[in-house]
Amino acid sequence: MTAVPFPLRRPARRQLLGPVRDVLAVAGRNLNVIRRTPRLLVFSTIQPLVFLVLFRYVFAGVAERTLPPGIPYVDYLMPGIFVQVTVFGAMNTAIGLAADLQTGLLERFRSLPMSRVAVLAGRTLADLARNVFVVALMTGVGFAVGFRIHNGAGPFLAGLVLVLAFGLAMSWVYAVIGLAVGDPETAQAAGFPVLAPLVFASSAFIPVATMPGWLQAFAAHQPVSYSASALRALVLGGPAATYVWDSLAWYAAIVIVFAPLGAWLYRRAA
Repeated sequence: MTAVPFPLRRPARRQLLGPVRDVLAVAGRNLNVIRRTPRLLVFSTIQPLVFLVLFRYVFAGVAERTLPPGIPYVDYLMPGIFVQVTVFGAMNTAIGLAADLQTGLLERFRSLPMSRVAVLAGRTLADLARNVFVVALMTGVGFAVGFRIHNGAGPFLAGLVLVLAFGLAMSWVYAVIGLAVGDPETAQAAGFPVLAPLVFASSAFIPVATMPGWLQAFAAHQPVSYSASALRALVLGGPAATYVWDSLAWYAAIVIVFAPLGAWLYRRAA
């Protein structure tokens, strides 16, 4: 039997690694845009800082009355702030893709010999990297305003990874919005009605039990509440497994639904 020469197996390897290189190339391109226009990163961090200061010092007195004794409001608040940061950051996916579509960049990408999934995956990967920076910054600010970890650094870091995974999943939702509307300003306007109910009708900032009864069912069983509750349990201590698994189930469902939909819209739009 004739041995198969080793060089014949190289094309299969290139075929496997090619999409990975394409994704990393697109992600690098999007990160370079942020590097060249740092104001994009600056303004994306100002908004969560404003929310943190407002909730920490303006609403703390009222909010602490709704919490169990012994839990400072800042320790309850910070997990919700982390989740809010990643959800707000995911909106950049919609704005960026809509801008690329409007300028014709997606058409140029499609004319290149590159993986079709690279444009969307590279965009979401770049936004994940940006979220890592913003979450790290918010961690430092949180410690400065009194936030403390009660359950060790390991569970806290695991919770942050969970929250970043949520931001990555939500990026696919906003990718669909950006490709569907095709205009940056419209994408921002269309994304807020998705963002606002998820973030503010949740357990991110106050316990669900303080809400009207008709709202509690939605607030208690949506991904922002599960993510905030999972990180909160990992930070404060207590049973976290149910919240973690429920959160992961939500993330998987979001990606399963919106990633193929985004790919379909990209094929139609580009």
